[in-house]
Amino acid sequence: MITFVIEPFSSVYSELLPLLREHYGEISTHKDHGVPLEPMVDVYRAREADGTLMMVVGRERGEIVAYFVCFIAPGLHYRSCLTCSPDIFFVAPSRRTGTVGVRMFRFIEAELRRRGVKRWAVGSKVAHDVSALFRYLDFQPVETTYEKWLGRD
Repeated sequence: MITFVIEPFSSVYSELLPLLREHYGEISTHKDHGVPLEPMVDVYRAREADGTLMMVVGRERGEIVAYFVCFIAPGLHYRSCLTCSPDIFFVAPSRRTGTVGVRMFRFIEAELRRRGVKRWAVGSKVAHDVSALFRYLDFQPVETTYEKWLGRD
């Protein structure tokens, strides 16, 4: 049974780092351009300290099998709209069938509602599309993001 809880970044980061590396290897376009994974840990710690970082961790028998990291703050253009902006989320490949993603996102939604968040944004990579999950959870598509790499590959 997977349980979801809010965990402090500072206490879980070292345990999470191998999964971040695995996730980077799976989905990052940065690796294709020689850009290594180098999390700005000091910034995450500062966001944790100021209360804007939220980290949800899914554990099965004590082992992390899923996570969701986001930032919660008023929108820069909409001061009165407390907004959840995504950073990254992951479900272990062996847990991607079934309802783990749905359960995690429902847990997150309940916590965001409890905190008074009005707007929650999420994103789906084109090459690793999870749009069906988001549509199932009643998210509406509002924007497509494009990237262009400048400089040498």
